[in-house]
Amino acid sequence: MECRVLSIQSHVVRGYVGNKSATFPLQVLGFEVDSINSVQFSNHTGYAHWKGQVLTADELNVLYEGIKLNKVNHYDYILTGYSRDTSFLMTVVEIIQELKKANPSLVYVCDPVMGDQGAMYVPEYLLPVYRDNVVPLADILTPNQFEAELLTGRKITTEEDAVEVMDLLHKMGPETVVLTSTDLPSRHGDQFLVALGSQKIVKPDGTVTSQKICMDIPKVDAVFVGTGDLFAAMLLAWTHHHPKDLKTACEKTVSVMHHVIKRTITYANEMAGPGKRPSPAQLELRMVQSKADIENPAIVVEAKNV
Repeated sequence: MECRVLSIQSHVVRGYVGNKSATFPLQVLGFEVDSINSVQFSNHTGYAHWKGQVLTADELNVLYEGIKLNKVNHYDYILTGYSRDTSFLMTVVEIIQELKKANPSLVYVCDPVMGDQGAMYVPEYLLPVYRDNVVPLADILTPNQFEAELLTGRKITTEEDAVEVMDLLHKMGPETVVLTSTDLPSRHGDQFLVALGSQKIVKPDGTVTSQKICMDIPKVDAVFVGTGDLFAAMLLAWTHHHPKDLKTACEKTVSVMHHVIKRTITYANEMAGPGKRPSPAQLELRMVQSKADIENPAIVVEAKNV
């Protein structure tokens, strides 16, 4: 059976962010991807200059209407990322509700992009929209620590806190929650960051348990753009291939990230030359060059059960 994903994210002419970061890897792994571009920019906003257009809620509706009129609005997955507009986000919510009615087994993968390191980079009025409207529809949620804290109103300072926050997020709706990065100390030292995951499992007798895992991920000293979008797309793909095995899905996801980032930093440093910091253009993800790693990642990070 072919698997079709509706991905509603940003588009850039040059580089890899949003749909550009998600589409190629998903296609390589055998998914059909239908993209709605929430913005069309020349490049990501980390460059000195950027130009482009933003899709309005009405324009989003028009595109979806077209899909619906042709009766091809059947999807197995929906993937969403960065959005900074309430009416756009609410329209996305309405589309997801409608698509879930049409296909009750549809899986919604949501990256609730709101901020990082204690600072919000979307307007604060989006938080209640995410918390009350978006997250309850999500099946797979990929917040960072700050976003998970915002959504639950709880601070994370220990692994126990993180587990509690993931359980609170489960109660809000999603069966699978992955905290993509945290400030928790890694037992491997400060060159690693800790990510955690939790998957609700309903046993045959109806009781609910969960599989919880944690990973120590090697840090890389550079700012990459589009990695979160790649992470969510790869988690979609690998949970599809390993539906009841969050450990394997996360290991493959994080390993893909590692290979792509390693290839990118190696190239960027080469291009920049000795002692120079690479530019945003040089730090664009080496996506096409990583095709083999995306298809079959050598496992470089092991997930441990919590």
